[in-house]
Amino acid sequence: MVGNTIVLKPASATTGCGIEIEKMFSKSGVPGGVFQTIVGDSSISEILIDSQDINAVTFTGSVSAGGKVAQRATSQIKKCVLELGGSDPFIVCEDADIEKASNGAVKGRFINCGQSCIASKRFIVTKNIANEFMEQFVQKTEKLRVGDPLSDDTDLGPLVNASGLKNIDSQVKDSVKEGAEILTGGEQIKSKGYFYKPTIMKKVSPNMRVAQEEVFGPVAPIIVADDEIEAVRVANNSQYGLGASIWIQDLDKAEKLSTMIRSGIVTVNNVVISDPRVPFGGVKKSGFGRELSRYGILEFVNIKSLRFYDQLVHQHHVE
Repeated sequence: MVGNTIVLKPASATTGCGIEIEKMFSKSGVPGGVFQTIVGDSSISEILIDSQDINAVTFTGSVSAGGKVAQRATSQIKKCVLELGGSDPFIVCEDADIEKASNGAVKGRFINCGQSCIASKRFIVTKNIANEFMEQFVQKTEKLRVGDPLSDDTDLGPLVNASGLKNIDSQVKDSVKEGAEILTGGEQIKSKGYFYKPTIMKKVSPNMRVAQEEVFGPVAPIIVADDEIEAVRVANNSQYGLGASIWIQDLDKAEKLSTMIRSGIVTVNNVVISDPRVPFGGVKKSGFGRELSRYGILEFVNIKSLRFYDQLVHQHHVE
């Protein structure tokens, strides 16, 4: 839109997606060479970042990889935008519509089997409605069908690989050892593929692995807070700050609470979603810079100031 050409280097696990994206650009009538996909390992990324033909870099991925990309880009004095991990809080306030909140919890936690940067990952619930919320959340979660991701009847597919499954399993087991209690799920499914049962845990403390680390899979830890203010404090007790959702009926209070949450996105009475009209990105270790909307476009332009000191130009308000 602003005259940039783009080179996409997809993750090694998703090269097929990268190739299809290039095909879609081509089919849409974009001139050849404006959008290109390059397939290869991480050394390709290093070559691209170092290339004199590349002026700016945007990266989506893990915190550790993002740090390396930023270091390499800034050493070349190149602009970069990082969209990294998230551990989005899902805050349920005392006056929340529990039916809607529990539906949102299922949708927000189990999208793509929980493998989304903006999936709801920490469920912080005020104590007076905690039991009612947990009961509905468990009931709805237990109705989810796990299986073949190519089947229309499936709600949850597998995790991406063996290490992803192993990490989820260890996060759950370590938290149980520290006192967390499993309400449903909590184990691998013994079948071909990297399947894990949709899991909900209560009696979770903010210092447990399932609350401190990014849980990239179908595991929902529930933390009970005394009130909304404590819920926000718990939400902010994270190295991540991508998105957050608040479930509440008092919209004046919702606005007040949303200003207190340290994240790039706050959604009220819905799960966090990516919308091309709205800037997308995080704070803290979730990254910096913004994608989407006018703000995302402006990340990848250079702003040039032109100042004319001719009287005639000033009269015509030319900028």
